[in-house]
Amino acid sequence: MDPISELIRSVKIPIGQWGKSFFDFLTSNFEWLFDSIAGALTFLLQGMINIMLWFPPIVVVAAIAALAWWLQRSWKIALFVVLGLLFIVNQNLWKETVETIVLVVAAAAASMAIGVPVGIWAAHKSSVWSWLNPVLDLMQTMPTFVYLIPVLILFGLGIAPGLIVTVIFAAPAPIRLTYLGITSVPKPMIEAGEAFGATKRQLLWKVELPAALPTIMAGLTQCIMLCLSMVVIAALIGANGLGKPVVRALNTVNIPLGLEAGLAIVILAIILDRMSRVRMGGV
Repeated sequence: MDPISELIRSVKIPIGQWGKSFFDFLTSNFEWLFDSIAGALTFLLQGMINIMLWFPPIVVVAAIAALAWWLQRSWKIALFVVLGLLFIVNQNLWKETVETIVLVVAAAAASMAIGVPVGIWAAHKSSVWSWLNPVLDLMQTMPTFVYLIPVLILFGLGIAPGLIVTVIFAAPAPIRLTYLGITSVPKPMIEAGEAFGATKRQLLWKVELPAALPTIMAGLTQCIMLCLSMVVIAALIGANGLGKPVVRALNTVNIPLGLEAGLAIVILAIILDRMSRVRMGGV
């Protein structure tokens, strides 16, 4: 190796050691906080799972189908929901599907609760977007398995760290699309609102958000798909759900189990995608 390369290697910046020291500091001083957060999230999520599992599967299937019809006013989507979920029940994957639904819905709701306000803030403050944009680039290009390391260290195993890592992974999508929606509102609409004496809050709620709603809802759909894509990875840190049989099938080369669980994830993804779309007067 040439001398210059050898010199560069000899003065290696200890990024890894700095990171280890930082997480050692957090676990030494704030372990009680992370344990409390993990405990509270586990209690809430497990409670929702237990409530859904308390009802017979056919009742939950009917409720989800009714919700799908109410959201989309489409009997075709409602029928697909019924057939898809009954197929999952037939494959003996209902418990895992309920765990996945709770995890995905909770993670998507948390991601949107974070992403929409942050996106609005960034759209109104160019200085915020200037430093937020590279952070989002980093979050979206970081390999998903890398997220597992700090979350596992801080929160341990279980459904709570699965939720947290899923939110971290999915939140950039609603932030970006909310920012895009708000900044894409036509200037004449803003000027018209200002001409009628609307305040900034009125402009936001009555002009910007309605105009940006299709883009924001596209962010919700993308967020749900990203959350669902983390199901298998979250299973590696103890989050139950459809990812668990996929991991088990991978470890044991169990092709039938892998196909069944994989198909169940696909069906669930289609159901959630169709239910979360903005209804434009048709199917």
